[in-house]
Amino acid sequence: MLPTTSVNSRSQGNGALSPRDAARHTAGAKRYKYLRRLFHFRQMDFEFALWQMLYLFTSPQRVYRNFHYRKQTKDQWARDDPAFLVLLSIWLCVSTVGFGFVLDMGFFETIKLLLWVVFIDCVGVGLLIATLMWFISNKYLVKQQNRDYDVEWGYAFDVHLNAFYPLLVILHFIQLFFINYVIISDSFIGYFVGNTLWLIAIGYYIYVTFLGYSALPFLKNTAILLYPFALLIMLYLISLACGWNFTKMLCSFYKYRVK
Repeated sequence: MLPTTSVNSRSQGNGALSPRDAARHTAGAKRYKYLRRLFHFRQMDFEFALWQMLYLFTSPQRVYRNFHYRKQTKDQWARDDPAFLVLLSIWLCVSTVGFGFVLDMGFFETIKLLLWVVFIDCVGVGLLIATLMWFISNKYLVKQQNRDYDVEWGYAFDVHLNAFYPLLVILHFIQLFFINYVIISDSFIGYFVGNTLWLIAIGYYIYVTFLGYSALPFLKNTAILLYPFALLIMLYLISLACGWNFTKMLCSFYKYRVK
């Protein structure tokens, strides 16, 4: 049974937090500590963040096992080190520049695309999804409606980042090598390869998101987070039957954005 607070944080005989320790465990205090570390690169553990990125592909369960350890030792599920976010941002910038190169965009067009992708697609959409999942999980998935058992918003955002990283690598990096020579063509093999990459990427997003919430011992019925798989597979089959090319649509959308 995982503890809901760390042993070291309890300083009173009845097990309650002292006012000083309680202040350190508020959401505002945790958020301030996290944001402050964004400007101190030497304090970030980039080696561990790279380990997490590797295992998100090979064994994502191990990544969430580490979240359990953090809860036991630091009394929070969410990351307290922004190293993963920094590395993800670098990946996003590099892959977007690669997209601009593949789509034959100019310098300023690529910069404009980069700003759109970083601040709208990643940050904006990420905040929206994290907030939505935070609300749904606390409203409908918590076993006991109790203050001591709730999903941290920071953890919901971390789950999104974990799920977004494989999607980013598949659609914004691996796909780049096939766009001009295979995927953009009007042949069946073109949209089959492109749409299959989309299926794998979004399927991975759904699966890693499910693992994130199922790792929390106070949530119930987390299997419903896998239900979108049915809709995803149905959409994939329909796209092949109708000849829809999702990657070609994305490229056209990116070009429209930077006009």
